[in-house]
Order: sequence, then C-alpha cells, then structure tokens
Amino acid sequence: MTRTSILDRRAINRATLARQLLLRRDDMTVIEAVEHLVGLQAQTPHSWYVGLWSRLADFTPEQAAEPLTDRRLVRIALMRSTIHLVTARDAANLRPLIQPVLDRDLYHNHTHGKPIENIDMTALIAAGVDMLRERPRTNKELGTLLGEGRPDCPPASLVYALRNQVPLVQVPPRGVWGRSGPIAHTTLQTWLGAEPTPSPSIDRMILRYLAAFGPATVADVQTWSGLTRLREVIDRLRPQLTTFGSEHGRELFDLPAAPRPDPETPAPPRFLYDYDNILLSYADRSRVLTDDHARQNYRAQRPTPQLLLVDGFTAGDWTIARDKTTAKMTIRPYSRPFSPCDAVTIAAEATALLDFTDPTAETRDVVFGPPR
Repeated sequence: MTRTSILDRRAINRATLARQLLLRRDDMTVIEAVEHLVGLQAQTPHSWYVGLWSRLADFTPEQAAEPLTDRRLVRIALMRSTIHLVTARDAANLRPLIQPVLDRDLYHNHTHGKPIENIDMTALIAAGVDMLRERPRTNKELGTLLGEGRPDCPPASLVYALRNQVPLVQVPPRGVWGRSGPIAHTTLQTWLGAEPTPSPSIDRMILRYLAAFGPATVADVQTWSGLTRLREVIDRLRPQLTTFGSEHGRELFDLPAAPRPDPETPAPPRFLYDYDNILLSYADRSRVLTDDHARQNYRAQRPTPQLLLVDGFTAGDWTIARDKTTAKMTIRPYSRPFSPCDAVTIAAEATALLDFTDPTAETRDVVFGPPR
C-alpha cells in the first residue's frame, strides 16, 4: 500500500469521469464497456441506452439490443436491489455476492415485508421456479399462480419475494430498443443454462468497483453495492491499494495504476440518463453534484430528472417532448444561463443525441429554457 497526497474535488471528478468513460468516448465494445462499468442501472426499459451513447464512440442501439436478445447481456436485480444491465458472466458472479442486499430489502420492505412474514419461502421458491421453467411469465400471471393456496398474501408481494430470493432475468423484448413488452421473468439458470457462481470473490468485486468508480471511500463502495460492513474487506485489500485523503478528511482508496487525470483536463458536456451510475454509486456525490443541483428538490419531483454535466459537474437538466413528426429537447440550466461558448458545445452534443434517440423525426429541435 502507498499513501500519497490530498485529492481535491476536481481531481476526484476528473478521475471519476475517466473511469466512467465520460471524459472521452471509448472504443470498447458494448460487452467490454458493460463489464468494465460493472453494469449499468437499467430500471427503465430504454433510457440506459443514452448512458452507453454518452460513453462509447459510434454507439448504435443495435449494439446493445442484439446481445440482450442473444443472452450475452441480461437485466436482473443486483446492486441496491435495483435492475441492472450486466453481462451474462457478471449476472452469475455478482448475484450471490449481492444476495444479502436482496434479503434485507425483502424482509424490511415497507410494502412487501409484512405480508410475506408467514410465507413458507421454501415452498414458494420451489413453486415459482417450476412455473418459470415452463416459460417466462408476467408479474400478473406469476402472481395469480403463486396466489393459489396463499389467499392472505397479495400476489405482488409473492412475486417480489420470488424475485428477491431467486435470480430472475427480465426477458426481451422488454428492454430492446424500438420494441416494447410487459415485464416478464424467467430464472437465470433457465435463461443462461448456468447457475450463479458458487463462491465468487467479493475482493474482486470491490477492486472492479474501484477501477470503474474510484477513488472512493468505504461508504461509497457500500452505497454502490448496498452491502454493509465492507471495512474489513477493504482493510484486507490495503496492500494492493493506494490511499488518498479528501478535502474533508476522508480516506479514499484506489488502484495504483488507475487513471487520475490532471484536474484541469477539459471535460466536454455530457447528457446523463435518469438512473446513470455516476449519480447513484457514491455516499458523497459532490464529485459530480453541485449546490445548484441540491436546490432543485428533485426528490419531490417525478419523473426522475435527466441531468447535464458541464465541465464535469451537474449544470442543468433536459427533457425530450415528442409528437408524430417532431422531437424537441429542452435544456434548462441551473441558476444562470450557460456562457455562449458552453451553449455552442452543449447544443452540438444535444443535436447529436436527438439524432440518436429520434432519427425518424422530421424535425429535431434543441432549445434552452430559462434557468431553474
């Protein structure tokens, strides 16, 4: 282990952008990128495609849709008990490590925890797995079947319990760009022909997190994964790591050879999707979130906002409104209008994004709204 200097906020920001492929677009394949990033949160069927577009050179939707349909990529409940897009290999490796998060979520869930208290979980799992071996089933269908003989438990709670206790994959066409479909599940084993990895390495998982998200504190790793008590694991890894101090006196851990660009490295504007990794994977999100962002009170707003980074930090949000022939992106800055120079580069990036999201629209417009 080596210990070096203090990393200020801009240094942490630039390192984060580099690891997250947001400082410059990368030539990785989609499979390589998804594995490098240890997955992308994919709560919604399609918004995560924007996350790949912002990170990869010459990305097209088909580059992610095809591996989703041919089972090289899957959407499955993982970190923070949320749906993630991961490679087939990572689905098998990560799910056993994250299972304690899913257990805790189920039994403490304010909606489903109490209804499942007296359920015979072994019998529920056996019944659910048998049903899903036959074919993928929608939540409604699965809930109805699981509810037979369990009249005192809401069907939605039975489905939620099965989803948390058994690795279930959301099957296409759900999640395929340009297509739609109900949420339907089958088991990981049925879909991939492989069981979860028996003894995956939590050490390796944390090292991969640092490669994709570092430098980071223990609390950051715990926030990303949803796991607790990781201090002892990171202490075990110390001989392999470099440590830094933050401006707030926190200890940051990193891989010795990981990129940490000069803090003054230019950062181009980047459009983030609603559940972008960079927004959700840290206990201290000030590496990208600004005070202006905090003043927006987004927690009370729906839908979840889609944010814009300028010079590496949150500087506004964006929406796309569509009708039969038109796609219009509205970008709203925080507190003050963008500088003329920033406005030009933001508009160019926005135009390229509209070309990606709405290629068939007869008219594609980018407008700047008033400051929020």
